Amino acid sequence: MKVINLDDWVTIRHRYANEKISKRELAKQLGVSRGTVDRALAAKAAPKYERRPAGSSFDAFEKDVRRLLVVTPRMPATVLAERVGWTGAASLFRAKVAAIRPEYAPADPADRLVHEPGKVVQCDLWFPHQPLPLGHGQEGKPPVLVMTSAYSGFVQARMIPSRTTEDLLGGMWELIQEADAVPARLLWDNETGIGRGKLTEAASAFAGVLGTEIKLLPPRDPESKGMVERMNGFFRRGFMPGRDFIDPHDFNDQLYAWLPRANARYTRTRGGTPADIVIEDRAAMRPLGPIAPEAVFRKEIRLPRDYYVRVHSNDYSVDPSAIGRLVQVTADLDTVTVTAGATVLARHERRWAKHQIFTDPAHVSRAAELRRDYRTSMARKPPGQEAVQERDLSIYDQAFGLSTPSDDLELAGAAQ
Repeated sequence: MKVINLDDWVTIRHRYANEKISKRELAKQLGVSRGTVDRALAAKAAPKYERRPAGSSFDAFEKDVRRLLVVTPRMPATVLAERVGWTGAASLFRAKVAAIRPEYAPADPADRLVHEPGKVVQCDLWFPHQPLPLGHGQEGKPPVLVMTSAYSGFVQARMIPSRTTEDLLGGMWELIQEADAVPARLLWDNETGIGRGKLTEAASAFAGVLGTEIKLLPPRDPESKGMVERMNGFFRRGFMPGRDFIDPHDFNDQLYAWLPRANARYTRTRGGTPADIVIEDRAAMRPLGPIAPEAVFRKEIRLPRDYYVRVHSNDYSVDPSAIGRLVQVTADLDTVTVTAGATVLARHERRWAKHQIFTDPAHVSRAAELRRDYRTSMARKPPGQEAVQERDLSIYDQAFGLSTPSDDLELAGAAQ
């Protein structure tokens, strides 16, 4: 049956309804059959051209592909192509498999999330797409901790030295202090420094002191953290282009200057700017408690003779007066501090470069004084005081039955 042309369909229906002309006469004037007029008037929708399927080279393999998908719905298209012997275009095969895979793969529905004030802050790490100077001739892409309030969309961010647990907690603590409020929940993906399947002990203690919950999302669940994921793309498009950085501190300075403009953007879904809505958001959060959480690198070591301590691959000098004593080493995002009890033995700016040695000239001077004092004291000792009595080691051979008769005679003579 011939498909009615859209123009003919419109003309037939218009003239029949407005000119009160018979179907026979209308067919004669338009040069179409009476049946065409009848079909045009009986149709409930405009005619649409549909091309008859011409078939595809995939058709011969479809049955085998479906058989494999019944057993393994998530089998990659590349593996399916190998199993069924496909030799055609990979893009065609992937498109055909993508069209039929939903018939076999289990559904994974995502509920619509409704965010309430003060409840959730989404956390993630973003890495700049271009390296920046770290000092001492080194370059790198340190992580940027991003925290986005789910209700207001307000964004906070700070570049941190590493992805270690202490630096992640230190970054969160700085941003929480900046907000002066604690949300009910901090959402994290499976970041190793926070926990995989289970929180690290340090992260659990951090949440307990603040009275919040750090929630680890299950794998392959991007919808639950999509807001902060979109912000990562916003940083790449809105912040990074056309910028140069001297060092990570310069990066953070420029980022802090840019964030107020980012939080001033109007969003239609919220009906306002994040900077305005965050007031209501933080009013529903808990205030900061009287106790600060533990969010620093900390260790205790006995200071060696070279009077240096190692923190995140770098060595920092310490007052050599404490050589041989137990010292406490702490490092936050900005400073490395070494103490012995209440006495501060060293304080250095934390460096972002790796495998470097950082020396305080005062410590070198103090070490030179201590060496002179030591040599002077050794020179004043009586000559005989340094003599050390040596024992004949051959007596151990005799004790274990390893000595010869001649050796025994010599030992006897020596004893007399």
